[in-house]
Amino acid sequence: MILVRGWKWYQKCLFTHPLKTQIVSSGILWGVGDIAAQTVTRSSLSLSSSSISKISPHDTHKHEEFKINWRRVATASMFGIAFVGPVGHHWYSYLDRFIKHGLKLQPKSAKFVGTKVAADTIIFGPLDLLVYFSYIGLASGKSISQVHEDVKRDFLPGLVVGGGIWPIVQICNFRFVPVEYQLLYVNIFCLFDSSFLSWLEQQGDASWKKWFTSLYNIENKKEKS
Repeated sequence: MILVRGWKWYQKCLFTHPLKTQIVSSGILWGVGDIAAQTVTRSSLSLSSSSISKISPHDTHKHEEFKINWRRVATASMFGIAFVGPVGHHWYSYLDRFIKHGLKLQPKSAKFVGTKVAADTIIFGPLDLLVYFSYIGLASGKSISQVHEDVKRDFLPGLVVGGGIWPIVQICNFRFVPVEYQLLYVNIFCLFDSSFLSWLEQQGDASWKKWFTSLYNIENKKEKS
């Protein structure tokens, strides 16, 4: 009953104040997603330190009690409020109108859904990643040069891995979910995506990341030659 009432209240708010509701719900879900991301990151670090301590019996590392970094939660929540909520709201509305009335494609058809997925993957996906990595870096106190290096390191791996998952998610979104609920649907999946992005950042200069950047550098050299 509580869930049903909550859903009806959300629908009422969405009908009355669509943009405000999308902004607030995005902020809440991105905040919750970061709490989940911190938990996942902490668990993976604990497993890593446990394996190291088995190899090195003289290791004196002591596990610290896990505490949620509320400042980081607020930072992630602000990303949802300032970017995902307003930009996502207008993006999904505009995309639907443009493809429906501009390109005159039949709603729910294969071409309609496919065009939406292609546009979202090519335009919104890379933009979202670029803004996310830049914002998180600057909000954590890094310099512009440091943020630039982090983006070079994390953007391409994030784009490639996400590119294998998000199109599938968006096919279901654009085929079955009404436009007004599409951002909510995406934000729910972002609960998992934020955990992945946090893990991606935690990997630092991992060798598998360097493979992506080296591949990119090779392609650049070919183009220049």
